[in-house]
Amino acid sequence: MTIKEFQQLIRVKYEHRDRERGTPATFLWFIEEVGELATALAGNDHKNKMEEFGDVFAWLCTLANINDIDLQEAVKKYCDEGHLGYK
Repeated sequence: MTIKEFQQLIRVKYEHRDRERGTPATFLWFIEEVGELATALAGNDHKNKMEEFGDVFAWLCTLANINDIDLQEAVKKYCDEGHLGYK
């Protein structure tokens, strides 16, 4: 599955509810998931880490969707040979 396909899956399943919630509240959910990922990273439970990475990515897709951002397009700069990863 590509990034674009996953983002579309999230859009189809959750977009109406996500747009109603709005960016500020959705961002708080995203940050909560980042916190759970931080906790998981401090431990040794690989299954939990996998779950939390998935949750963070799903919420990132939700934020991108309600802000009309194509994540696959947004990350293209990292595929350029000359990209150093910083400006």
